[in-house]
Amino acid sequence: MQAQQQPLEGRPGAPGGRSRGAGRGSQVIALLLFLGASALVAALGGLATAKHVNGWYAAADTAPWSPPNWVFGPVWTVLYAAMAVAAWLVWRSHAEGSKAALTVYGVQLVLNLLWTPVFFALYPVLGTPALWIAFGIIVGLAVAVAVTVVLFGPISRTAGLLMLPYLSWIVFAASLNLWAALHN
Repeated sequence: MQAQQQPLEGRPGAPGGRSRGAGRGSQVIALLLFLGASALVAALGGLATAKHVNGWYAAADTAPWSPPNWVFGPVWTVLYAAMAVAAWLVWRSHAEGSKAALTVYGVQLVLNLLWTPVFFALYPVLGTPALWIAFGIIVGLAVAVAVTVVLFGPISRTAGLLMLPYLSWIVFAASLNLWAALHN
């Protein structure tokens, strides 16, 4: 019978289980960089959203389960912070597989950044096809986030768990996107 694989964090003597000689200052700088990357994606997404959320989207047929617009800002703030901390935990572990995990994390961050302008800003130009393109992007994003969770989990259980609310929100957002594509 095989023993269950435990995450590297917290394992005594695990290679890469702790940061290798990285000082507290470099740890803080790295965390700030991960938080900054998330903040940049959030800010750029906000720019694409701001003009259109009270424009075409205000008159759009939205899903009956769509929350009020004011909910999105606070939810995304928490999710972006959790994502950044998760990536930082994986980065600081220096564990085997962390480079691949962070690469997939970067891919999902780019897809996240791409979705917002396609959904909000491209609709006035292309109409419904923009919503279908956005749906394809968000499905790819959900897959990339799921892969990130799977790769983060063995390196840092905490990092994997921090990504789960984000994955749930992306699946929820995909349902909103699908409704919009079908009804607008």
